[in-house]
Amino acid sequence: MARPRVLVIGGGFGGLHAARRLRGEDVDVTVLERGTSHVFQPLLYQCATGLVSEGSIASPLRHLLRKQKNVHVALGEATSVTAAVDPLASDGGVVTASRFDGSTFELPYDYLVVAVGMQQAYHGHDEYVQWAPGMKTLDDALAIRRKLISAFEMAESLPTADERRPWLTFAVAGGGPTGVELAGQIRELATRALAKEFDAIHPSEARVLLFHGGDRVLESFPDSLTKKAQRTLDAVGVETHLGVHVTDVTATDVEVTAKAEPKTVIRYDTHTVLWTAGVEAVPFVAKLADAMGVEQDRSGRIAVQPDLSIPGHRNVFVVGDIMSLNKLAGVAEVAMQGGRAAGAAIAADLSGSARSDFKYRDLGTAAYIARGHALVQAGPLRMSGFLGWVSWGVIHIAFLAGNRNRVGTLINWAATLATGTRRERAITYGDPETARKPYN
Repeated sequence: MARPRVLVIGGGFGGLHAARRLRGEDVDVTVLERGTSHVFQPLLYQCATGLVSEGSIASPLRHLLRKQKNVHVALGEATSVTAAVDPLASDGGVVTASRFDGSTFELPYDYLVVAVGMQQAYHGHDEYVQWAPGMKTLDDALAIRRKLISAFEMAESLPTADERRPWLTFAVAGGGPTGVELAGQIRELATRALAKEFDAIHPSEARVLLFHGGDRVLESFPDSLTKKAQRTLDAVGVETHLGVHVTDVTATDVEVTAKAEPKTVIRYDTHTVLWTAGVEAVPFVAKLADAMGVEQDRSGRIAVQPDLSIPGHRNVFVVGDIMSLNKLAGVAEVAMQGGRAAGAAIAADLSGSARSDFKYRDLGTAAYIARGHALVQAGPLRMSGFLGWVSWGVIHIAFLAGNRNRVGTLINWAATLATGTRRERAITYGDPETARKPYN
């Protein structure tokens, strides 16, 4: 008899751990991913600011799963799905996926694990994306690196301070962990790595503006920790503006509007706006919800049963950022544990055992503020400053996929600490499709 077919959509934390949990089970697993690599998203901002290379935070999925004989990796983006009536029936469900060239192929499944993650949300203003890249993919990180490095180079080439000022002004929308980490790293890039490399400009004069709609940054952390984070941001020179929303972005400026009355509107001249203010489900999740007859919440998440299956579809699991259960946050550890739980539920079905409800074990959250300063919260344990910084480093090295990436990242960090330089600053300047920049 044919073995049950398990289709895992997404090669991030949730998808990778779901596939690994099924190692040795009597199933055929296919992992469908739109890119070739598993990307460690928590360090994307360090790739964007030249601290680590893209290779240090991205591991080829085929390499990570090469020893798992029951796994096949397929490259493509899921575009539609049909539901299966019976998980083990011959007329199971089908997912249609598109290849790089636009052609499509079908992947049948008996069990489906959806771990496609979220994308940056622009709250009805998708036109901002051309001027304000987000921070969710390697493409985003490399685009931001190109904007940052190019801004300093442009400022160096201009004759007057007035012309240079917009190029040396960097705006970050969103005061969550990603926004705070990115803002802090831009200041470190300017004050440490680039400080002595230019002649006409002083990179340390670069303004970093952090805009946030709440009354404090890092609102997911306790107030005592966020106050320490704010003091560190002030000390490194990040200008924090609270209680404001970004209401317009153009190629040459950003507009912010105060939430409180009177709704003061201020425009800042800048050529670099970076967006971390909110996320939403990727488009495929809407196709999944429609096919399964379920609703999505405001961010596009799908509510799941305690075993992480979709109501009415015991063979379809949703894990990671797009899963709505018990108000769990969209963090890496939730996705990892959810992926393993979905794999365990499938294994239980195959063995005739009862499924277990998903119980999340909170291992804490962390945020890097600046060199020597990070926040870590794990249950009642709260750390900040140097101890939090060391703990943050240990946690992130432990979660990186692959020993080579762990060693490489440690070496990069150590070299940066010892020398103050950032070597991972190469940027592309040609058409990414043809890899060619015509000379003028």
